[in-house]
Amino acid sequence: MPSPWPRRTFLHAAGGGALTLGLGGTLAQPSGAAEVPASAGTFATTSDAEFDALRGKWRDLILGTGFSPTAEPFRSILSTLGTTAAGYLATMAPASGSLWPGRSWADPEPDLDAESYAFSATMNDAYNRLRTMAEAYSQPGTGLTGDSALRDAVLTGLDHLYAEVYNERTTRYGNWYNWQIGAPQALMDTCVLMYDHLSAARIAAYCRAVDAFVPDSVFASYTGTSTGANRVDLCRGVVLRGIVGKDPAKITLASQALAPVFPYVTSGDGFYADGSFVQHRNVPYIGGYGAVLHDGVGRLLALLRGSSWEVTGPDTQLFLDTIEKAVAPFIYNGLIMDNVSSRGISRIGTNEHQRAHGLMATILLVGQGASPEENARWRAMVKGWLQRDYYFPALKNPGLSLIRASLLQALRDDTSVKAAPEPVEHRLFPNMARATHRRRGWAASFSMASNRIAHYEFGNGEHARGYHTGAGWLSWWGDDFGLEQYSDAYWPTVDPYRLPGITASRKPLADGEGGNWGQPMPDAAWVGGTTDGEYAAIGQHLKGLSSTLDARKSWFCLDDSIVCLGAGITATDGHAVETTVDNRALGATGAPVLMVDGRPQPVTQGWTATFGDARWAHIAGQAGYVFPGGATLGAVREERTGSWRDINTGGSPDPVTRRYLTLFTDHGVDPAGGDYAYVLLPGASAEATARRAHDRGWLRILANSGTRQGVRVPRLGLTAVNFWSAGTVERLRASAPASVLVREHRNGTATLVVSDPARQATSLDVVWNRRVTKVLSKPATVTAATTGSSLKLAFGDLTGQAGAPQKVTVRLG
Repeated sequence: MPSPWPRRTFLHAAGGGALTLGLGGTLAQPSGAAEVPASAGTFATTSDAEFDALRGKWRDLILGTGFSPTAEPFRSILSTLGTTAAGYLATMAPASGSLWPGRSWADPEPDLDAESYAFSATMNDAYNRLRTMAEAYSQPGTGLTGDSALRDAVLTGLDHLYAEVYNERTTRYGNWYNWQIGAPQALMDTCVLMYDHLSAARIAAYCRAVDAFVPDSVFASYTGTSTGANRVDLCRGVVLRGIVGKDPAKITLASQALAPVFPYVTSGDGFYADGSFVQHRNVPYIGGYGAVLHDGVGRLLALLRGSSWEVTGPDTQLFLDTIEKAVAPFIYNGLIMDNVSSRGISRIGTNEHQRAHGLMATILLVGQGASPEENARWRAMVKGWLQRDYYFPALKNPGLSLIRASLLQALRDDTSVKAAPEPVEHRLFPNMARATHRRRGWAASFSMASNRIAHYEFGNGEHARGYHTGAGWLSWWGDDFGLEQYSDAYWPTVDPYRLPGITASRKPLADGEGGNWGQPMPDAAWVGGTTDGEYAAIGQHLKGLSSTLDARKSWFCLDDSIVCLGAGITATDGHAVETTVDNRALGATGAPVLMVDGRPQPVTQGWTATFGDARWAHIAGQAGYVFPGGATLGAVREERTGSWRDINTGGSPDPVTRRYLTLFTDHGVDPAGGDYAYVLLPGASAEATARRAHDRGWLRILANSGTRQGVRVPRLGLTAVNFWSAGTVERLRASAPASVLVREHRNGTATLVVSDPARQATSLDVVWNRRVTKVLSKPATVTAATTGSSLKLAFGDLTGQAGAPQKVTVRLG
């Protein structure tokens, strides 16, 4: 393929900068041992062979290995890569301030405003395009493999970017990320791929640029933008700069700088002991920055394993443990739950399935450095996800990189690995106000906000209408239904005031309410709950964003259902307040039957109705809903039209229309003490829902007020109460706000799990009026325990327990 523009034309456009800088010429690498200036000003000697080996390993980690380029899905991925690269090659036209027409990085007023962010993003994007072109040149089966015009274009592009913008003389502007993470990563990846065509002068220049924008000082302290996933990304760029530039001191610096990422944190960014992961101070982010962190650490561990810079130490096991503690609980049948992906859910061209695919491959990569037992468990777990994702199977994802596709394909073809089923468990994440509840046929997740965790994050023009995603959003999926709920243009078309499970004021909020990177948090401490690992009591003191709304919400997670209670619902906004029982996405044409109290309702779009004393409802193929004591239920079928641009400035303005079926309770304008009670039965049939509605004995709602909410389920031997304040509910008494769950077992024992979600109890007494003969086990937080006609537990200071459940086991009398 001929080059679309002469190299001489480029040199003229760049003012001869490339020649002036001495970047032209052929490869001139020294042989044998390389003595290179180290970053600390000393000199170190390292064999060229080790640098060459590391470069080769990273090349494999970019390109993938062990696959046939003529077999699917690789043939399609490679073809798409070649088509994309050909498009970049055909349109590339170096000029002052740009590599592609209309994509300028030349900021007329360089500063840190939104306009400058866009200019710096264009510079970053140019490097990423060059990396794509380099991959197409290096990969087989792209149609451009070894193409000389493509090679020359990549080299010319690198020279142009260095001459004009990414060099040691430029003062950075716009988004720091583009200069310290995005550009250096893409630049160094490209250098690895094109290494045999780079002169020593080119390599030295590009390394000087990285050194200028990513100085050693970025690792001086674990603060600011050098924490969590950002720290890993910074380390990756500098490690690769050290390998490309043959600077062992740079590799040493960056590999050692990974150390603060591994230990668990107790505040701010990073992984917590309970499996929570937070980035940007107060945003749950396992599906975003957490995935980036895992991918980055996984690749660096694989890259440096067996080298002079291998990353070892006891803290690396803490990182490995996060696969099962933090990542796996939020992946279900091949999707990663949207409530831990923050701004990522507003990006066009991706969904919760696609975001999971790369992470699934990362788990396989990280597993190569884990124990054989861990690796075996993880491979079985990932294989199960691969097999059960009927909506968007990973190996049909055209955006999957070759390395990830090859890892997943190899696992799918490995007959020695048996797919693991989804676990039956409840996981509580107090440090990020999230929880997951998993049963054999379905899974659910809870999204809340507190004085530690933001309502939502708005930044870079992304996630403009996510303001109620922390208002008790209850998302759920079935094993063979519902996997498309949030993946078919849900976020640009859904009513953001009617997310499933939330209680919200209809008070209109501005796009990006709370401000750019404001990450507003409510003044609400009691958010969390308690669990025995199978069942749970979860609660949220809800305070609305930019609203006077105040409410108490509780969820009691059972074997086949979730009991949802709300009370004390009060607001003075002058707008209606609603609790959304559910809001099912129906795609472009869906029209499942809605049944209310046994009567089918119209399927006509635009239909609305209010049922004054509904006892149960059912959506065909989705779920059943039971309303103990009856409820005033609103129902709406509607087609909603929006665009990705509405929620993300980088999205398409093209209109998208999707159908929704919404069930809700209207608490009225400015309610004072409103409440609700309903039971969600995912996957239940209409018949099963009707039976549950007429079974008066299976559930007792013990309390539903602004001071206490609790339930008893006799057949499960379960009693659970969220104490918003001290008091008594049936047989349970708490001396301070707490969450208490009791399970009576058939073997004559019982388990009590108690927590202090508000983290304010310096002491707590819990009394269970049930005969107990012996305390079999208790945590150190229990300072006294008295048995007999009742069980009396005295807990010491719980403020340092971070809301974690305290488990006591007793023998019943």
